[in-house]
Amino acid sequence: MSACADNELMLGALVDGELDALNAAIAEAHVLRCEGCRQELERLEAVHGILGMRGVRHVAPDALVERIAAHPELNDRRAGRHLLPGWLAPGVAGALAASLALVTLMPLSAGNLVDGQLVSSHVRSLQPGHLIDIPTSNRHVVKPWFNGRIDFAPPVPELADLGFPLAGGRLDSINGKTMAAIVYHRRLHTVNVFVWRGGEEVSGSETSDGFAVAKWSDGDLRFAAVSDIPEPELRQFEALYRQRSA
Repeated sequence: MSACADNELMLGALVDGELDALNAAIAEAHVLRCEGCRQELERLEAVHGILGMRGVRHVAPDALVERIAAHPELNDRRAGRHLLPGWLAPGVAGALAASLALVTLMPLSAGNLVDGQLVSSHVRSLQPGHLIDIPTSNRHVVKPWFNGRIDFAPPVPELADLGFPLAGGRLDSINGKTMAAIVYHRRLHTVNVFVWRGGEEVSGSETSDGFAVAKWSDGDLRFAAVSDIPEPELRQFEALYRQRSA
C-alpha cells in the first residue's frame, strides 16, 4: 500500500522536523487514519534512524577544514597572486566555512528532530480521546498498567501535594520507539512525561514552538517532560519528579 501522493512531501518534512507543532499534529492525525502513509512514515523514520547512527554520520575532521580554508586556488597569498578577485575570495571562503559549519552541526539535528516530535506528540495528546489510556490519579494503578506493554518500569511518583496531580498514562511512539507517557496536571495545563529506555543520554531544558521541554537521564532510562507552562516551572516539576522517583 502506497502513501497518498499529496502527502509524501509532508511525511518527509515531518521526519526531518521541518513542520511546526500544529502542522505536525495534523500530519500525524492523518497518519493515524491512513495505513499507506503510516507505512511510508515508518520507512522514512527507519532510514533517518540508520543515518543518525554512530559510525554512519560523519563530521568534517579539523584537518579537512584547515586544508580547505588554506586552499591555494581560493587565495594563494604565498605566490603573491589571487586566482579569484580579491573582493570575491573572502566571500567564497566564507561560504565554504558556512558549509563546513553546517556539516559539523548536522548531528544536532537528530536532537532537534526528537524535540519536535515530543512537542508534536504532546499537542496530539491534547486532542479529545488521545491523552490517556489509563485514566486514574492512583500511581499504584498506572505503574503496573505498563507491565507487558513495554519492557521497562517507568517511575510514577505522586506529586499532587506539590501541585502536580497525576492524571493517568498511555503508550506513545516517537521515531519508531515505543515509550511510556505519564500525564500530570498543573492547574489547567497538562504535563506529559515521556519515558523510554536506551539511546544517547539527554539533558537540559528549552522552549520549542512555545512549549517547554525538559530532558534528563537516569541509568538507562531517558525522560522528557513537555508542557505549555513556563520553562522555570517545568524545571521545578523535573526536580520534584526526580526527587520523588529516587
